[in-house]
Amino acid sequence: MFSKEEAQRIKREFWVTFAEEYPRKWVLYNTKIKDVAFKFFIDNKKAQVLLEIEPKDEKNRIIYYEKVESLKTILLDEYLSDAIFERDLYLENGKAVSRIWVEKLNVSSNNKNTWPEIFDFFNEKMDAFERFFYEYEDYIKDLEINT
Repeated sequence: MFSKEEAQRIKREFWVTFAEEYPRKWVLYNTKIKDVAFKFFIDNKKAQVLLEIEPKDEKNRIIYYEKVESLKTILLDEYLSDAIFERDLYLENGKAVSRIWVEKLNVSSNNKNTWPEIFDFFNEKMDAFERFFYEYEDYIKDLEINT
């Protein structure tokens, strides 16, 4: 078990090392769709690359999710065969979001031996997610085009 300070130091070192290993600019929050973002997640059990859809307007959240979901076969067949779709996911604070993600189990940000595996996973999966997004960006963004 690490102290809070040690855990923060390790987490900071993890992200700095990842940025050094894969020095590129990721889309992340720059999707140009308000409250729709790509995210990296890591804890002591798993790593995830995800697209989180969390507009305050519930109707828009569902529309954006359904647009991505309408492309599910393409996403699974051509980009991320292991993607998981969840329309209504409730965060600890009670907020409803929609999420599409991939995950790698049995890795930990606290275990430096798993860092190369996590970094490769992050790079491969986020790159595939971004390529998918850029290919279908105009369709996903346009709330006037229905699914």
